[in-house]
Formats: sequence, structure tokens, C-alpha cells
Amino acid sequence: MARPDAPTQPLLVTMGDACGIGPEIIAMQWARQAPGDAVVVGDVGVMRRAVALAGGRLAVAVLETPQEVGRVPPRCLPVWQPDGLPADLANAPLGQVDRRAGAAAARCIEAAVAEILAGRGRALVTAPIHKEALHAAGSPYPGHTEMLQALAGGPPVRMMLANEELRTVLVTIHCSLREAIDRVTREAVLGTLRITDAALKHMGLAAPRIAVAGLNPHAGEGGLFGDEELRHIAPAIADAQAAGMLASGPYAPDTVFMRARRGEFDVVVAMTHDHGLIPVKYLGVEQGVNVTLGLPFVRTSPDHGTAFDIAGQGVADPASLGAALAMARRLSAVAA
Repeated sequence: MARPDAPTQPLLVTMGDACGIGPEIIAMQWARQAPGDAVVVGDVGVMRRAVALAGGRLAVAVLETPQEVGRVPPRCLPVWQPDGLPADLANAPLGQVDRRAGAAAARCIEAAVAEILAGRGRALVTAPIHKEALHAAGSPYPGHTEMLQALAGGPPVRMMLANEELRTVLVTIHCSLREAIDRVTREAVLGTLRITDAALKHMGLAAPRIAVAGLNPHAGEGGLFGDEELRHIAPAIADAQAAGMLASGPYAPDTVFMRARRGEFDVVVAMTHDHGLIPVKYLGVEQGVNVTLGLPFVRTSPDHGTAFDIAGQGVADPASLGAALAMARRLSAVAA
């Protein structure tokens, strides 16, 4: 029986790397609780393989356009295959880096973003991609965030990782730690605070309490362990406060996340990728969601990677994907 009440602007879910767990966690999620407002953007053969790996409890419904989701019967996985995917993608070996999988992942992202920017989709949920496969396919982008930024026309964006207990936003993301330190400037920190404040207000927080983590141990200890806090981070916080934001710090990175988790702050801004993501992931990747702030559309993704070591074994957990779908649905409803 079709679902006539399904929205004409569906959530678009890119399949991720065909050799990782992305396709199978999508199939698992649909088998557990089919999101009737979502369409998979991916390769039909790959998704049929994923359904088989997930127990074969679904049929794959091939769509001509994502907007046909309203005519898909129950117990079906709706898949829209964009043009330009490798013809033999379903033969790419699970658990291995493959150039074809990287190229297909990039093409699916491009097609999904084009649909959304054209008003034919309302939010994007991305299954994990593999950065080495993306590079092997010739993509100039180190990850999802940078690719989406370019496809959206280059707006300033930031990565936020969130679960029910903690939110963290990053000043720097996919670069070496040595390079990240050089990227921690007054302008970069202030830009992150502006994006964070605006995004959380859009999500319904009238006055977000933003804690800023330092870069160095003990937030530099007054310059004894590094002066980035004095030269860049503290001045950026002062600029944000002058603009009316409830930003404070810099705080010692080893304690500020505990304070936020206890309710003292709504979000922590961290200077580097691992500074910010380790605390959230330690609380459990099954409920973590990656949200890209600053895009002209909602984008979320699971809080984990391609997990090549378990791909194809049927043991992957789709919980983080389910959380990403729920958050995309919630945030896109606010945006509407």
C-alpha cells in the first residue's frame, strides 16, 4: 500500500562508500523502521547487495526521481540512482579501498545536493565515505564537509558533533595537527563563534551558552604553555561578547567538556578535530550525529566511518544513522 501522505521534498540519504558499512546500515535502518520520507541516493546493485547482507527483508524500489517516494509500497527500500555511477560498482570488494567506490560516493553527494538546491529535497543525510577512496578517485576534497561547502557555493561552514549529552563545534577539521595550530587565528575562532551562535539560535536556543576550549594544556596557563589563547582565542571571545554572544573562556580543554555535559554550557567550541570529537565519541558513537553548520540546507551524518573491518559481516549498528535521520527531520522542520 502506497503512502500518499509522504512529502514531495524527501530527505535524501547518500549511500556512502560502497565498500564500507554505509549501504548495509541503510538497509538495516529501513528494515527496523522505514523512514517514509527518505530516499537513498545510490547504486541499485550496491543497495540490493546491502539488503541481502541485512537479511533480505526488503525489496528495492527503483525510482526515476526522488519525489516518487510517495508511491513506494511498505517493506521497500526506495533508491534513486543518479547518472554517472561506475557500471561495475556492485563488484567492488567489501572492506577495501576502491577508486570506483570513491567516485560513486562523490557523484551521489553531488546529485543529492543538486536536488536539494533545486528545491526537490529538504535535507541531506550522508552515510560514511572513505577519504582514501575519494582521493584515489581524483576528488580534491579531504572529506564531506569541504565537498559540501564547495557544492553550496563556498559559504563558511563548521562541523558540529552532537548527542543527547554534548555538542561540540570545531574551528579546524581535516588537516594535520601542525597545520591546525597555524589555522587557529582570531578570525577563525570568531567566525566559528558566529556560525555556532546563529545555528543554535536557528535550532531553537534563544541565547546559546558557548564555552570555548583552549588549544594548549590548561588553556596556556597565562602564556606558560603557549600563547595562542592570549593572541587569538581570548580576543575572539571578547569580539563575540561585544557582539552580544554568550561566549566565554578559554577554558582548559581537559575539563570544559565535563562542565558542558553537566549543563553549564550549551555547546563547546574546540580548536582541533580530535580535541572536540574524542569527548563526544567516547560517550557512544551509536547516538552521535555530525551536523554541518553554515550550509544553506540541513546536512547530518552518522558519528562513525566506513568500518571496513566489519563491512559485509552483518554486525554494523545503524543506530547513529537513525539518529542522523531523526535530527535531519527535526532540523529541516525548524528550517521550514
